[in-house]
Amino acid sequence: MNRPLSGWIVLDKPLTLGSTQAVSAVKRALREAGEAKTKVGHGGTLDPLATGVLPIALGEATKLAGRMLDAVKAYDFTVRFGVQTDTLDLEGEVVAESAHRPTIAEVDAVLPSFTGAITQIPPAYSALKVDGKRAYDLARAGEEVELKSRRVTIHSLLPLGGGGIREADDGGVRLHTSPPLRGTSPAGEERLEEITLSATVSKGTYIRSLARDLALALGTVGHVTMLRRTRAGPFRLDQAISLDFLAECAKARSLDGALLPLQAGLDDIPAFPVTPEEARLLRFGQRLSRVPHAGGLHLAVDGLTPVALVEGDRIVRGFNL
Repeated sequence: MNRPLSGWIVLDKPLTLGSTQAVSAVKRALREAGEAKTKVGHGGTLDPLATGVLPIALGEATKLAGRMLDAVKAYDFTVRFGVQTDTLDLEGEVVAESAHRPTIAEVDAVLPSFTGAITQIPPAYSALKVDGKRAYDLARAGEEVELKSRRVTIHSLLPLGGGGIREADDGGVRLHTSPPLRGTSPAGEERLEEITLSATVSKGTYIRSLARDLALALGTVGHVTMLRRTRAGPFRLDQAISLDFLAECAKARSLDGALLPLQAGLDDIPAFPVTPEEARLLRFGQRLSRVPHAGGLHLAVDGLTPVALVEGDRIVRGFNL
């Protein structure tokens, strides 16, 4: 029998597909390709109404799924002004409306207050638990959901799609205006019906909350009409594959073109070469007398084979490869 695969399948998740459904699709592809049964998990959920980078961990890579949850993420998203929904996206019911539309200059003036460390309240329609129940289940049942505010970090936030470019160097902000996105006031001042932005954020950040709070700061209301994840940790959109491509690989009974190695999820970790004997000791959970010169986390490798994540003489995570 084939040895179970270990590594990553990075999907470009389509609209309406849930993260759990994506895992099921990968399991089906493994079966169709004739691969041995292996453990499969995702590296962080992605809303059904969102698209983009969804890392799926196979075999020994599932040991890194927790690390992926903590990773920096990047998103492109569109905020439509004037309407707020209870879900803060296209799926929900309208709960507030405003006739005010912001200008490009107003958006640019507000963006600095949404970069760096900020506080936000997660959406009521989220997977967070309240007294052991999912917040979205309580909200759908008509119950009042009160979630605690949390500190998150917005590493960068810049407009796309004709709304100008925000450059942040040493805290400075500049806007290069281009043709207005949509709408013009009677006075000729450019007004925005919607704007598309790109954000790089820390774990725990809700883009729907960011859109809501941005609209409120602009004197209006808003909701997300498009959300696309362009990066999850070390994985980028140009590495992602479609479900159709995955299905083609499975039918050809070879997932080589769809599978990234385990170490692809550890590109930011320096390698620590070990001998075959040291690799054997690490696999048995024994500490080495020789440790990396630099501090911090290292990936012990025997040739090209990952053996363990080590920190000093401590084994953080071993891999059975």
